[in-house]
Amino acid sequence: MALNGKNKLIILDRDGVINVMSQDPVSNPDQWKPIPGSMDAIAFLTQSGYTVVVAENMSGIGLNRVTMQQLNEVHSKLHQHVQKAGGRLSGIWFCPHTMNAKCECRKPKPGLLLDILERLHMKPENTWLVGDGMRDMQAIDEIGGHPVLVLTGKGKETLKMQELPEDTQVYDDLLDFAKFCRMQDEKVVRED
Repeated sequence: MALNGKNKLIILDRDGVINVMSQDPVSNPDQWKPIPGSMDAIAFLTQSGYTVVVAENMSGIGLNRVTMQQLNEVHSKLHQHVQKAGGRLSGIWFCPHTMNAKCECRKPKPGLLLDILERLHMKPENTWLVGDGMRDMQAIDEIGGHPVLVLTGKGKETLKMQELPEDTQVYDDLLDFAKFCRMQDEKVVRED
């Protein structure tokens, strides 16, 4: 499956994929720590022509453990780090609801992903979701996109304990996936 960056969308889960997992929701920019290589990975992807966005479940808002201001401050720090590395995020989507809510946007439900596709005019078959949990894999699989599991965050546990969708790709981390994408792009360019 060729991964040429043009008209392709990479959706990233945040905690455990881009930044180090925390026991509690990240509510302060000082708590937000990028996983080594994740900023370079986003830079590689955007420089290769991919549209890169974030989609996360943020139940800390629904539980009143994180305010919108705090979330915006954390996201501001994320954007700054990505830009400093030479990358770009085209948006951050999040579901503020708790697990008990009957919303359609909380992964594994596909509502958040469908909203992203609609707003960015992208197609599911040209979309990859990189996550560390089964909810991520289920959400992208349900819309006909491509699931990618990274072994950071809770990825190793997910790999051991869950049956992944059939076409799930597995990588050590986001940088490993980005290097794969870049190699595929270079291969496509050489073939043209």
